[in-house]
Amino acid sequence: MAHSDHISGWKGTALWVGLTAATAVVGSLASTEAGVFYATLNKPGWAPPAWLFGPVWSVLYALMAGAAVMAHRRLGSRPQALDALRLYAVALIPNALWSWAFFRWHLGGVALAVNIVLWALLLATVIAFRRVRAASAALMVPVLLWVAFAIALNAALLPLNPSL
Repeated sequence: MAHSDHISGWKGTALWVGLTAATAVVGSLASTEAGVFYATLNKPGWAPPAWLFGPVWSVLYALMAGAAVMAHRRLGSRPQALDALRLYAVALIPNALWSWAFFRWHLGGVALAVNIVLWALLLATVIAFRRVRAASAALMVPVLLWVAFAIALNAALLPLNPSL
């Protein structure tokens, strides 16, 4: 590996970890009162406790960053890695936006639509990552499953909370 490739590798790692971390920060800025708001909602019996969301998303963001970094490392040998990473980057937008729609703006229907778009983008990303590196796709599967659960929870909250 040439010295310049090593530097670009580290820059790429920093880029994908940084973008993923920035997404987490942007979402968390909208969630500063999430626990208080979540406590006021009528919830189905299967709804998780508020304290669970932060740790789960911390793990999911780490998996996401790892998936993107591993895909980035295949750029030289797999040209489709660039398209996969572009999909990943686009999926970061609704990822951060959902917290704003739900926790800050209290727009449950909009949040549900954002979550559905996020899930579709994540599914496309998993498929694209699979073509680049199976391990990248595998790291994204828990994110895809959690967002599917979040869609179900978001949808269940709407009729129980007409003000959403």
